[in-house]
Amino acid sequence: MIQISVESVTTAAQPNVLSNVPKMKSERNVDVYFSADIETDGPIPGPYSILSFALVFAGTYDGKTFTRPSDYEKNFYRELRPISSDYEAEALAVNGLDRTWLVQNGMPPEQAMREANDWVRAVAGDADPVFVAYPLSFDWTWLYWYFVRFSDRGSPFGHSRCFDIKTAVSVKTGFPIAGSGRSKLPGRLLPSGRHTHHALDDAIEQAEIFANVFEWEA
Repeated sequence: MIQISVESVTTAAQPNVLSNVPKMKSERNVDVYFSADIETDGPIPGPYSILSFALVFAGTYDGKTFTRPSDYEKNFYRELRPISSDYEAEALAVNGLDRTWLVQNGMPPEQAMREANDWVRAVAGDADPVFVAYPLSFDWTWLYWYFVRFSDRGSPFGHSRCFDIKTAVSVKTGFPIAGSGRSKLPGRLLPSGRHTHHALDDAIEQAEIFANVFEWEA
């Protein structure tokens, strides 16, 4: 019986294995950030509906330099027709939207998500669009679901190109996640606008916070 050393086989095979590993690309991709905010009539998509949403161009990052926009005039806002009859009165009380009016006059979600998809891709060009929210989990869940459900091109942000401002605040301030909400922001990170629960206003406010946090040397 011939015995073969496992060590000798591994060592002999190693050069060939390494030669087949592709080299990492040296060029850097550019991220194009979009601040997103939504107003809904309930806690989860499907049983409940997005009533309005906004996307705001929030800056670029090439791996070395972050560039914030000179203004936030490059934005996208739509009010949508609900997709079910279910809603929670508490949610409507917060956003102040007229759900009955939207049932008759809101934009069909298929059209809204197609237009949003096209707008994001046009603004990003050859760069990578990245979804930004504070906190990320709520807005991402809803818009990703709507893009996949209603847009024939899926999500322009893929399944994971996203940035959570709350996590960034926690990392830069040293606060735990539970202490990294908007009410705990240091003064130098606060936006100039106020939180109104109108999707476009809040997406702009959030874009300013995002830039402040990104540029801040804690």
